[in-house]
Amino acid sequence: MPATASERPARLTVRVKLTALYGALFLGSGAVLLTVIYLLVRDQLSFRLATTMGRAMPMDTVPSSVAVRGYNPDGTLGFVPAVEVTRAVEATTLDTLLLVSILSLVGVAAVSVAAGWWLSGRVLRPLHTITATAQRLSSTNLHERLAIKGPPDELTELAETFDRMLDRLESSFDSQRRFVANASHELRTPLAVQRAAVQIGLAGNPSPEKAAEIREQLLTANRRIERLIDGLLVLARSDRGLAKRAEVELHAVVGEAVEQYRAEAERRQVELQVRLTEATVSGDRVLLTQLVANLVANAIRHNLAEGGTVWVRTDAFGGLTVSNTGPKVPAKQIPRLFEPFRRGEGRTDKGEGAGLGLSIVDSITRAHGGTVRAHRRPDGGLRVKVELPRG
Repeated sequence: MPATASERPARLTVRVKLTALYGALFLGSGAVLLTVIYLLVRDQLSFRLATTMGRAMPMDTVPSSVAVRGYNPDGTLGFVPAVEVTRAVEATTLDTLLLVSILSLVGVAAVSVAAGWWLSGRVLRPLHTITATAQRLSSTNLHERLAIKGPPDELTELAETFDRMLDRLESSFDSQRRFVANASHELRTPLAVQRAAVQIGLAGNPSPEKAAEIREQLLTANRRIERLIDGLLVLARSDRGLAKRAEVELHAVVGEAVEQYRAEAERRQVELQVRLTEATVSGDRVLLTQLVANLVANAIRHNLAEGGTVWVRTDAFGGLTVSNTGPKVPAKQIPRLFEPFRRGEGRTDKGEGAGLGLSIVDSITRAHGGTVRAHRRPDGGLRVKVELPRG
């Protein structure tokens, strides 16, 4: 079980570490600078004093000793060797320089530590905001954002990245809530049909004809649940992304899918016009087969009552376009077609599929790193174009 904040051992904060590092760096560099200055002054001081005295007096008149007032115990003039005077001046000067330098270094170091503490607090303020927001966030308040303003630097970039991550999380949670609600709704209907058929239809002693009708109802509801579960499994698999990739001949996958649905197209009196250009893409062949099958099946089933057409095209750049004739689709409805359980004008419209066709296409495309777009045709129907990464 992870330790709580109160149970964790005491640790230095980043602000303290930065302040200590800044202060230590200043003290170290200041000490080195003062040491260099002290050594230079010490080496040059005696030479400068001797030179100055030599310039003040001719060489033949330079005394060997200097009269100093107060040198004798009685306060009278006394004579001190010139060398000792020079050494005394040098020592006094160096001691004064050392004392002033140390006091200055300590004073400026204190100011630098205080300034470092203030500056590190200013610099780290966005991190405190990010930490507080991250600790406060849950599935109920994912709408909150940092919205940190400031000059472009690493911290503002981190805050913007955090906000973009929250956008994705909020979208994912909303999609998950809708998906669970819609899946529950879709499963409830066939289960209710099955329960009614068993409780009401099989009550008493039904005739063979009635039993056959009930059996067909149960099989239809069972097939609907099976299609829904299969669609959910494919959707979940594609949402996880691809574990491995391989080169896939897109034109071959499309050709196989078209042949699989050719009989259904003839039964519905829908003409298939296919033009395949060789194209190799990078991805998972099973998922790509499901993607193409969903597009072709949707294009056939959501078509005109008779005399409709489906156009299937591939290009050399990894593009697949499936178009069909059919009823006109409102422009505002097109983006919602890629949501789970969307059928035509509304979610509750019952059709042959589970309402996951285009949502599976969208999920598989995103798992491959591609894009999918839908456009309405002026004469009715849709044009769906998928672009996949080339192999």
